[in-house]
Amino acid sequence: MSSATSATIVGAGIAGLTTALALARKGISSHILEQASTLEEVGAGLQLSPNASRILADLGLLDALSARWNEPDHISLASGHTLSPLTSVPAGKTARSRWGSPYGVLHRASLQAVLIDAVRQNPLCTLMTGQRIEGAQSAQAIAPSDLLIAADGVWSRLRQAVPGALPARYSGNIAWRFLVPYGLAPAFLNPRTVTAFLGPYAHLVAYPLAEMQAFNIVAIHAQTDAPPEGWTRKGDALTRGRLQEAFAGWHAGIRHLIEDAQNPIAWPLFGCPDGAWTDGKNMVLIGDAAHAMTPFAAQGAAMAIEDAALLANRLAGTTEIGPALRRFEKERRERVAKVRSRGAFNRFAYHARGPVALARNLVLSLRKPEQLAGDLDWLYGYRTPD
Repeated sequence: MSSATSATIVGAGIAGLTTALALARKGISSHILEQASTLEEVGAGLQLSPNASRILADLGLLDALSARWNEPDHISLASGHTLSPLTSVPAGKTARSRWGSPYGVLHRASLQAVLIDAVRQNPLCTLMTGQRIEGAQSAQAIAPSDLLIAADGVWSRLRQAVPGALPARYSGNIAWRFLVPYGLAPAFLNPRTVTAFLGPYAHLVAYPLAEMQAFNIVAIHAQTDAPPEGWTRKGDALTRGRLQEAFAGWHAGIRHLIEDAQNPIAWPLFGCPDGAWTDGKNMVLIGDAAHAMTPFAAQGAAMAIEDAALLANRLAGTTEIGPALRRFEKERRERVAKVRSRGAFNRFAYHARGPVALARNLVLSLRKPEQLAGDLDWLYGYRTPD
């Protein structure tokens, strides 16, 4: 097949929109097909580490994002039982100097709004909403192109068109997300940090959202049985009871934070096993459609953004799409596997109990912040290969 001059992208989330902009920088036009008639991002906050913000800066979006986000001074770990600090990694100015790009936290809707605005201003990008796509053929029927990119999330409808791709599976964890307005927040929530409070089988992450004037709270706990059929994202009395039970032995301040949560949304965490991402011809899965992962390394959005940048680089100037997609998959698979391993390690460390938790705390107390930052150089200092 000849080189790509156009692409059809299914899904107008972070992965799809960023990919359209990255392709446009390489002179490749795209049609983005989105099922929703209006683009409303669900969820709450997200963390954009330097490996992701660097790519968004290259796309000319940094000023718009900086006007909306916070750049926390530290990423901290603390005890969920005592609130005592365990360790912290410097961010803020350190992120910009050490990793060459900022570490920002913001609402998902803010990032999506910035991406949509850039897409609509770009003459090589066309966004079409209200398009229900049942499969690869229907997508190409609506917007014929050289290349089909499935950016339709963990529940991708297009995944079945890729031989060897595997369906999503439940991770054994539930994430509850809610906001706490600054004026109602307890004093132990620091508006200048991303803080993860750790405990047995559970952890809670809190960080400020400037545009919402509120703290974003994510409470994650183990739940081995898969969510029942008819699961509601707002959760019923039983599921909220299980949330409170998971944090029952924690500091009273955190227990009250969970008990008083207004409109918490429950998200069963699903991930994609290590299946195929491309048919090796003219179709590829990206973002959560390819490699949805649990948020223990806070890298879900970042991996989608990295996908966009590398895919555009591999397609630019190539004379054959198939080999370019296979090369993209090979390179990204290695990177994603390493990030998954970090997430698995964090899950073990964050949810440790008993002697393992005591050993974790001792190790953390012996390591200097600069050493902990150095451990993240491979992750935050990543630069997309040309």
